[in-house]
Amino acid sequence: MSSLPPFTTRPEIKGTFGAVTTTHWLASSVGMAMLEKGGNAFDAAVAAGFVLQIVEPHLNGPGGEVPIIAMRHDDEAPRVICGQGVTPAAATAEHFEQLGLKMVPGTGLLPAVVPGAFGAWMQLLRDYGSMPLATVLEPAIGYAENGFPLLGRAVSSILPVVDFFKHEWPSSAEQWLVGGGAPRPDGLFRSPAIALTYRRILAEATLAGPDRDAQIERARATFYEGFVAEAIDRFYRQPLMDSTGERHAGLLTGNDMARWSATDEPTVSGEYAGYRVHKAGPWSQGPVFLQQLALLEGVDFSAFGPESAEFVHQIAESAKLAYADREAWYGDPVGADVPLETLLSPEYNAARRQLIGDQASFEIRPGLAGGDERMAAIMALAGSEPTIGPGGGEPTFAPLPSVEGDTVHLDIVDRFGNMVSATPSGGWLQSSPSVPGLGFSISTRAQMTWLTPGIASSLRPGVRPRTTLTPTLVTRDNKAVMAFGSPGGDQQDQWSLTTFLRIVHYGYDLQRAIDAPQFQIRHFPASFHPRDCVLGRVLIENRYSQEVLAELRAKGHDLSLQGEWALGRVCAVARRDGMLHAGASARHMQGYAVGR
Repeated sequence: MSSLPPFTTRPEIKGTFGAVTTTHWLASSVGMAMLEKGGNAFDAAVAAGFVLQIVEPHLNGPGGEVPIIAMRHDDEAPRVICGQGVTPAAATAEHFEQLGLKMVPGTGLLPAVVPGAFGAWMQLLRDYGSMPLATVLEPAIGYAENGFPLLGRAVSSILPVVDFFKHEWPSSAEQWLVGGGAPRPDGLFRSPAIALTYRRILAEATLAGPDRDAQIERARATFYEGFVAEAIDRFYRQPLMDSTGERHAGLLTGNDMARWSATDEPTVSGEYAGYRVHKAGPWSQGPVFLQQLALLEGVDFSAFGPESAEFVHQIAESAKLAYADREAWYGDPVGADVPLETLLSPEYNAARRQLIGDQASFEIRPGLAGGDERMAAIMALAGSEPTIGPGGGEPTFAPLPSVEGDTVHLDIVDRFGNMVSATPSGGWLQSSPSVPGLGFSISTRAQMTWLTPGIASSLRPGVRPRTTLTPTLVTRDNKAVMAFGSPGGDQQDQWSLTTFLRIVHYGYDLQRAIDAPQFQIRHFPASFHPRDCVLGRVLIENRYSQEVLAELRAKGHDLSLQGEWALGRVCAVARRDGMLHAGASARHMQGYAVGR
């Protein structure tokens, strides 16, 4: 037997000092630099998170949101810092109906929510970190001022909107166009307006005196009550073009900003194969991961391989059931009654498991009384209003050159055993106009709400839209042992689950599990405008063998073959065997893991 490990695109990183993995090599390097300077995993996460805003502006930005799962080495359990902002006070279904709309637009000013990322990063730094605010912000400001190589995919997101920016969103044209056109791929690009915004925030923070916590709080107040909120309030009063093909003013105000703050919440968790898996609550799609694990509890994975047709079939069919429940029942518990305890219970999932047969299902089957009625109302709207103009649609899968709006991810573990997982998103440069004087766009996350009353994810003022953002942290014996996640909208928990199962049941290391062929279903209404659905559809990388593909077709799956390395951008870190481990997807050729 050979002692050589199977080929992977990169080595699994191993060390004892620290490990950082993100969806961009510059952010990973910055995170590691914070550890080298004496910071902990949380300091590194904040610094890396701010850098990701600069170097992946088509995927997230300063006006976006972030859910964070953090666990100190001596904590009994991880906690969620929720940086998902809420809908404006004026965002009512009646307002949209008066505009003649059946759905919330995917672009423009109308779908804006309070940008929660800044508040969440400040809370993580204050409560978990150790470094001064200026230290963790310095790398992001440096890249914004001095330049960074602009990804080809970012340029591909700008190309379709060049004329649109010029004629409809001139503030975005000023921010993102060079000489009247798209920037050069991989050329040095600067974001001076964002740098100036962060320097103004730092200057305000120093007025609070030398106390670190006071400076962080002053920075937070400057963003949500000071010049940042004032600029957003002014700008959102003017009508601008959106995906309806008409011009509408925004609903977000400075008062909405001032009323909001990030929250510290317990995770939702479940036991599986000796691990406890922790996710954010039902305002995210995180419990879908736990529901799938509960459904798969009765599956004998030793009876088939990790790249077999049965592996794909079992996961795809369990996903159909879990995502049907997501559509019918998930939402912000502040505004909806979410029966989460029942949805995650062994009894409920044992009964649901009986619905999984040998053939692919083409039905959407939520559980519990009233689920079918809710799903019928949703399906009547899904895909009913096409997106007009650029900037909207499902993230990740629009063919290039295209307008992509997606997400980034980071996982970090330090030598003390502190661990953090975060999935920043929103504020995409192509989905809403850049706010003059600030240099960044605001999250359009309200597009994930429905205007039909009585659904868990219906639009309600001051409530979090149900987001797709879903980091994962895993514990064993009350110690953090693994953290992972991925960009990819509705696919995030599908790609992450497949990676996790290959680690748990087949002994794959992080990098091998991440590199393995991926797939996902499209058997539910998408979370992004225009929210279409393709029953029975399985997107699958064409690295699967012809025999496996034929067997899946024989089971009735509607396969859509994708490129060899088209699906999944999972990052992961772990602690085991006295070492720290990290891996990152080679897909999109930008994620990287570092450590020593």
